[in-house]
Amino acid sequence: MVARAYTVAFEGVEAHQVEVQCAVAPGLPAFSIVGLPDKAVSEARDRVRSALTSLAIALPSKRITINLSPADLPKEGSHFDLPIAFALLAALDIIPKDAAESVVSLGELSLDGSLVPVTGALPAAMSAAREDRSLLCPHASGPEAAWVGAAQVIAARTLADVIRHFTGQNPLAPSQPGEILGATSDKDLRDVKGQERAKRALEIAAAGRHHLMMLGTPGSGKSMLAARLATILPDLTAIEALETSTIHSIAGLLKEGGISRRRPFREPHHTASMAAIVGGGRRASPGEISLAHNGVLFMDEFPEFTRAVLETLRQPMETGEVMVARANAHVSYPCRFMLIAAANPCKCGYMYDPSKACARVPQCGEDYLDRISGPLLDRMDLRIEVPPVGFHDLDLPASGETSATIAKRVATARDIQQNRFQNHPTARVNADAQGQVLEEIARPDAEGRTLLNRVAERFSLTARGYHRVLRVARTIADLDGSADLRRHHIAEAISYRQSGSDS
Repeated sequence: MVARAYTVAFEGVEAHQVEVQCAVAPGLPAFSIVGLPDKAVSEARDRVRSALTSLAIALPSKRITINLSPADLPKEGSHFDLPIAFALLAALDIIPKDAAESVVSLGELSLDGSLVPVTGALPAAMSAAREDRSLLCPHASGPEAAWVGAAQVIAARTLADVIRHFTGQNPLAPSQPGEILGATSDKDLRDVKGQERAKRALEIAAAGRHHLMMLGTPGSGKSMLAARLATILPDLTAIEALETSTIHSIAGLLKEGGISRRRPFREPHHTASMAAIVGGGRRASPGEISLAHNGVLFMDEFPEFTRAVLETLRQPMETGEVMVARANAHVSYPCRFMLIAAANPCKCGYMYDPSKACARVPQCGEDYLDRISGPLLDRMDLRIEVPPVGFHDLDLPASGETSATIAKRVATARDIQQNRFQNHPTARVNADAQGQVLEEIARPDAEGRTLLNRVAERFSLTARGYHRVLRVARTIADLDGSADLRRHHIAEAISYRQSGSDS
């Protein structure tokens, strides 16, 4: 007689169902696990044996075989402990077999039988809901998994609680979703003295999710501006929050089961490896570009990143998806992020200041920025120069609009785009528009078309650059509350396209 339980194996953000089969047959005493397990799964037999011993449950002197089906799907992680123990308990008739088959379970077992939280509870709950099953998980993972809503989540602290629940001795109450985590910040764009053009560029980037590159001398405020971008971004929608939280669940970044509506803001150091940025490693884990999905990826000292890392950004910036291909895995992760890049004009940083510049000006600036390839630079929707702020400006009191005021305009523009793209499943903001959709939403008036064509010919804009100007102009029009795309919208978009191009 074979007992069955169910769990999941993760492949990217997808949770594939795995059937855990347990057979207890006559023969020499043995406990074997088959079905392409990795080292952590193979070691589960010792954790399961010790956990059952702590409950005074002795394994029979027979041959115990655990099969993880499908056998050709790699099984990785310690979350297979609980489903293996669950199937074994059903095979020993300690819990009903039909109860074991109605649940998807995951969790790590400690030697005393307590359940240790694991990553991936949220996508596991989504998989359980698709199969019309409940989810059994450690108590600490319950609030996270309960956000799915479509699947009942049973969260237990120990293996003994699991047995008492399924034997009817002490049923556990279903878990409730964790709290929506708020984000408090004392940063405000009003703190930045001057830099009105840079603030305007940030507003446009936030409204349409456009990529932005800032070029300026050290201390001009590039990092300060980028750090305050989060204060003007709208909260994640329900769908976006679930998408982003699923990736963070796989990466083990969800804290106390809470779901945040704030957009992620990732800022990797320029020494980060390619696997850290785009994803990879032994388990093909998500990288920074996927952890920044629906949010911001800030890359300071942009030319200091290795050439290989920078070039790997090109395709994800276009498609919003990255394929992590390794010898043992081909995993796809979503990565619709907004790239904010900051760079100095040269290695010494003071190319524009004759009193501080090195002797190699202007060649040092050309060599330094040549680390950023033309195709990558072509994907930057907005390029701005951030000039140094004078000392007399620093002594002036804070002025200009607050982040809250700018955030309202950004939210209004995002609402316009949400209504515009409600029948287009592949597009959510203006930066996503392409092909026929872009032609429909970004059709300039006669004067705007003439200006754009003249500039495209004079500056030899690529087809990609031409379309990106239209997308930025559409966002500017949305911020302006204009349904039509006029000449001044095109002119402003072009000014950001050409700014810094000769630097």
